[in-house]
Amino acid sequence: MNWLMRNWENVAVALWQHIAISGSALVISLAVAFPLGVFAARHPRARGLILGITSTLYTIPTMALLALLIPIVGLGRTNAIIAMVMFSLLVLTRNIMAGIQGVAPDIVDAAKGTGMTSWQVLAKVELPLAMPAIVAGLRVAAVTVISVTVVAAYVNAGGLGKLIFEGMASDHAPKIWVGALTACLLSVVVDVSLAHVETRLGRRAL
Repeated sequence: MNWLMRNWENVAVALWQHIAISGSALVISLAVAFPLGVFAARHPRARGLILGITSTLYTIPTMALLALLIPIVGLGRTNAIIAMVMFSLLVLTRNIMAGIQGVAPDIVDAAKGTGMTSWQVLAKVELPLAMPAIVAGLRVAAVTVISVTVVAAYVNAGGLGKLIFEGMASDHAPKIWVGALTACLLSVVVDVSLAHVETRLGRRAL
């Protein structure tokens, strides 16, 4: 606790870096996964290819992926963000696809019967009903990204992992504990918050 009180500014910077990396990765992942998920839901023939590629990206070991990106983008946050995006695509794409597929065909047919275009049906009917599944995927992806971003300190991306690894290198237990517990707390707060949103959306969809 004494170390934290003396170095709270450094911890705050590391926490902000961690949030910035994780948040940027999730925003980019959603932007990529959304069209992929919708396309996969609409085109069964492309579904296997899309899920196959995202599954392959998901199975690459974290350290290996970060290392493979070094010759391409070098060290730093860009490396970490690209890696986190690649890890998030499978969960987000699959949940977006599943959420849209889970909408009852009768509801979709009724919406089309009123004269709605395919885009209007997607925006006004399918997506609102699919939101609980989409948020569930976002919840899993967010917790995963926050956790894996700790390892990104190996490529000089900063974040809470930097505190942990510096503490390990100098055998400084307080630094390790502060970095690890702050990362855990961030993960729990995000998970609980998104779980609350998911529950509220689920009630509205009933």
